[in-house]
Amino acid sequence: MAVLSRRVRPDQWQPIGVAALEANALNVVRSSENRSVIAGPGAGKTELLAQRAAYLLQTGTAPRPRRILAISFKRDAAVNLTARVAQRCHRDHAGRLDSMTFDAFAKGLIDRFGQALPTHWRPTPDYEIVFPGERDFRDFLQNQLGSPPASIGTYADLQAIAVKSFERRHLVGSRLPVAGWRNPTPGQWAADQYWQSSLHGSATSHLSFPMIGRLAELLLRVNPMARDALRLTYSHLFMDEFQDTTQIQYDLVQTIFMGTATVITAVGDNKQQIMRWAMAMDAPFAAFEADFGATRTPLYNNYRSSPDLVRIQHVLAQALDTKSAKPVAMAAGSITGESCAIWDFSSVQAEATHLAAFVAAEMKSHDLSPRDFVLLVRQKAGDYAAVLEPAFAARGIPLRNEARMVGHVMLQELLAEEVSELLVAILRLAVCQASGRYWTLCQGRLGILRGIAPDDEAAQARLASDLDRFALDLLAAHTSPPVGKPNVRSTIDGIINWIGRDRIVAAYPAYRQGGWLDKVIDAAAEHLHISAGNGVDWETALDAYEGLHAIPLMTIHKSKGLEYHSVIFVGLDDGAWWSFDKDQIEATAGFFVAFTRAKQRVLFTYTAHRGNRSKIATLYNLLRSAGIQTHQIA
Repeated sequence: MAVLSRRVRPDQWQPIGVAALEANALNVVRSSENRSVIAGPGAGKTELLAQRAAYLLQTGTAPRPRRILAISFKRDAAVNLTARVAQRCHRDHAGRLDSMTFDAFAKGLIDRFGQALPTHWRPTPDYEIVFPGERDFRDFLQNQLGSPPASIGTYADLQAIAVKSFERRHLVGSRLPVAGWRNPTPGQWAADQYWQSSLHGSATSHLSFPMIGRLAELLLRVNPMARDALRLTYSHLFMDEFQDTTQIQYDLVQTIFMGTATVITAVGDNKQQIMRWAMAMDAPFAAFEADFGATRTPLYNNYRSSPDLVRIQHVLAQALDTKSAKPVAMAAGSITGESCAIWDFSSVQAEATHLAAFVAAEMKSHDLSPRDFVLLVRQKAGDYAAVLEPAFAARGIPLRNEARMVGHVMLQELLAEEVSELLVAILRLAVCQASGRYWTLCQGRLGILRGIAPDDEAAQARLASDLDRFALDLLAAHTSPPVGKPNVRSTIDGIINWIGRDRIVAAYPAYRQGGWLDKVIDAAAEHLHISAGNGVDWETALDAYEGLHAIPLMTIHKSKGLEYHSVIFVGLDDGAWWSFDKDQIEATAGFFVAFTRAKQRVLFTYTAHRGNRSKIATLYNLLRSAGIQTHQIA
């Protein structure tokens, strides 16, 4: 590690942990200017940012005490980048990277400086996070508003506001005016009524993450000292999954960094934009390049998929962008037979039985694990799981619906929560035999929570002793998983109390308001209780908690950023893609995302029991144009 901690001359720096980077990627890593990086599937976007962080930190291009800010769309992407940088840098360097989601970044600003907002826009310190939907906005507009002042409009004007676009267009569609809207339109008046009800309508403010983003941007406009502090803190900014950036997030970045010396690297793929329903901008790369003078740089290599899958991907990509560059396949094919096919079944039961038999055979012949496969669906994962789970269970293969709710938390999101990860690591350290890697993980996380510097050897030694003693006590008290949810919850509460609830809340902004920490702990207890059923041992229970031996079933949106040996897309029909004709571009991008998760094989299934395929004929035509065959499965 001593070698990684020393200063390296820029002309002598070499990529770490990889054999090489493609020429354009290396240019971005060494760049001193704003870059807009178009990186297709399997191009190694996270690796690019990790190498750039290593270069900036190790060469002193990001000079002490300044830091690097990395903002991602998803929590697991932010965590993954932190881990990659930690593997490639000495901890003294890696500790100067702040990797977080846009929501966490904006929330942290409001939590620290929100009371400096003008009274009109100031939330209570103990505000709660809410997730309003179309039903909530309809109820507000139709039942709670009443009539506006005559100078603004009529009740009919309010009823004419489209519910579907109220949030995007009126509530958070533009920067908030410092003193409120002057001479507001009916839409602006309705938005202000919603804002004031959310901020001041009860003893505790209730805010959505888009609203928090707008307040954070306003905060930095009215508080130049806070804005300038951020500019001084961060010499470089990374923005991952940039194609999904919303106008709210873009405006926040613009207010902080536009016109400054902070160097920005925005990475993403405009062909994988699947979040327009969640207010993603139409053309964020073009806006960034125009506003920040960024140089567009494409990456060509695909390190994930086999050559045949890369060929098919290019056909799909051209349907989204006729100028899409032809990718270069860097991975080898490892299977015989078709790498992609459409399978037609007579019924959903026949489909489930055949898929289970196929996966069992593939696992045996290619020495694959369940986690090498994924079953993807467009929506309503629970409906598919009800039919598929029994068929896979009959083959001795657990199938897990990762889109199901555990309490108030989606299972896939629970597994990515910091508290959940730390609980599992401490339990594995205490009760499993092969626990060496968990020791390092636990000591690193706990050191951060306790504010212990990596080079404080005495404090690190005390922490190690404390951790060792707690792990031994935990094992002595629980030689096997506790029986019953109350006992499971008691065990988890004991770990939380030892870690220090206040330390957790201080370290992770998402846990500071709205009872989210309690919801995550409740969900962790519930999930561990289920995983430990039937009197299994600790290792089996924790494996089940993490789903290590189960095939995941998830939606397309939740598969973003993941990769699997084989992808099986269940239900390529009009029923699943009922909204295809409303936004064919985003739907095709979702289809592209699903396809590009695969390393070696992609299968699509269809049965007429779920619907026709006339509305999505475009997708079938794309597959046919790429040479994909349809097979009737008896």
